[in-house]
Amino acid sequence: MVQVTPLETCVVVAAHPDKVALTRQNIPEHAEAVQLAAMFRLFGDPRRVRILYALLEAGELCVCDLSAAVEVPETAVSQALRLLRTAGVVENRRDGRMVYYRLADAHVRMLLDLSREHTRHEGSS
Repeated sequence: MVQVTPLETCVVVAAHPDKVALTRQNIPEHAEAVQLAAMFRLFGDPRRVRILYALLEAGELCVCDLSAAVEVPETAVSQALRLLRTAGVVENRRDGRMVYYRLADAHVRMLLDLSREHTRHEGSS
């Protein structure tokens, strides 16, 4: 049985209706929360994270270059890119027989930049 410490519960049970109503208006609905959780799961794999940061640095790379940059077999890179492309995190373009990958948009770049900054900040505290 898990014991609950006083820090994890309200000492006096009294909800503040105005704060609760405002909070409910501004938090994601269940369906959106499911989408957000799926997005964060994509960032839960170190290989995918390194691939994303490689694309952030280089702008655009083919599978061969990504594989060499992140030191992961091409098949694993291709698999990761398929997941990331399906989720709308990366895009590709074909140039003859070559396919080049890049981050989908500025939002992905911002998320990666902020995540790394947060991690570095947390590590220095």
